[in-house]
Amino acid sequence: MSSKLFIGGLSWNTTDESLRTRFEEFGDVVDAIVIKDRDTGRSRGFGFVTYSNQENAQAASDAMNDQEFDGRRIRVDLATDRRGGGGGGGGYGGGGYSGGGGYSGGGGYSGGDNGGQW
Repeated sequence: MSSKLFIGGLSWNTTDESLRTRFEEFGDVVDAIVIKDRDTGRSRGFGFVTYSNQENAQAASDAMNDQEFDGRRIRVDLATDRRGGGGGGGGYGGGGYSGGGGYSGGGGYSGGDNGGQW
């Protein structure tokens, strides 16, 4: 079980500090971060809160999921570790395009009897 929470649906105005302050009531927060767009610096509407133990994370998830925070209804889930997985995921060569093409070359029309007129 993870001690890290995914927080979705955040207000564009939510900061790292306001996120930390709101979630500290459930236990010792090790880290709280609002994910920002690398080009604009604006919030992307989600973030992560990490607790020192799993019990606090579970308590916060249970209490805060589907609650209002900074004027928005947020979603709180236990975060999954993306580093341990295998296989690409989008991007060039990482999946999505298999190189198989879409045309088989086998004619396309199989409808009706044309009476030998073609």
